Amino acid sequence: MSATTHQRVDVDGLEVFYREAGPADAPVLLLLHGFPSSSHMFRDLIPKLADKYRVIAPDLPGFGQSAMPSRTAFRYTFEQLAQVIGRFTEVVGLKRFAIYVFDYGSPVGLRLATRFPERITAIVSQNGNAYVEGLSEGWSPIQKYWREPTQEHREGIRQLLAPETTQWQYTHGVPDPTRVSPDGYTLDNHYLAREGADEIQLDLFLDYATNVAMYPEFQAYFRKHQPPLLAAWGRNDPFFLPAGAEAFKRDNKNAQVRFFDTGHFALETHADEIATVMREFLEGAVR
Repeated sequence: MSATTHQRVDVDGLEVFYREAGPADAPVLLLLHGFPSSSHMFRDLIPKLADKYRVIAPDLPGFGQSAMPSRTAFRYTFEQLAQVIGRFTEVVGLKRFAIYVFDYGSPVGLRLATRFPERITAIVSQNGNAYVEGLSEGWSPIQKYWREPTQEHREGIRQLLAPETTQWQYTHGVPDPTRVSPDGYTLDNHYLAREGADEIQLDLFLDYATNVAMYPEFQAYFRKHQPPLLAAWGRNDPFFLPAGAEAFKRDNKNAQVRFFDTGHFALETHADEIATVMREFLEGAVR
């Protein structure tokens, strides 16, 4: 079993931190984390896949151990995040790869897929939404901010950055919360507490509207290219509903859907189960 290494690379002047494990000549799997996490969320999954795959998990700019430039030096939009991650794959020499997308990682990864479909061998979407029916009512305060981006509405969603909200994201919908290690949400709260991090995240909440606007483009990509796709979904997610997982089958005949009795951060409780279905899926899709 390959040990996980922790590396940093310069991507056009911006330092990107990433975890890597697995044989250098193996099929590549790129793991893209979500809000408010980092590549740390894949700490249990990576060793379960690294015997057969070269697994690479970067931290997005402004998250985890990657650089967090000021809002005046870097525009925090999903388009910018996708551009950085796209260049990251080129800098570290990834020509073809499967993607595992979760939460924020979904629009980042799908933007890459629509632009470079020839590079994508397969997609694993773990609560990574691409359909409006997947958006729960929990999005209502953020959607209000999209419609009226006032300072009042910006302040109205600041509670989503509170430490207790982060912990709730990890434990809501989990039948046995004692299975959720405090390490993940404690680390996330550490990064959220950095000076300026709150305003960066509020900028990204506002810009998330551009991802929803791109859902038709993502769906057109599924219809045209029919990439092998596995939707591995925590069915009790308070943000992304099971209907969002089922919707993949509408546009992609190669889509498979598996539900797990857990919440948003499904890997916290079901890393073994998700790794098992991923290995079966990737064996047919990538090899």
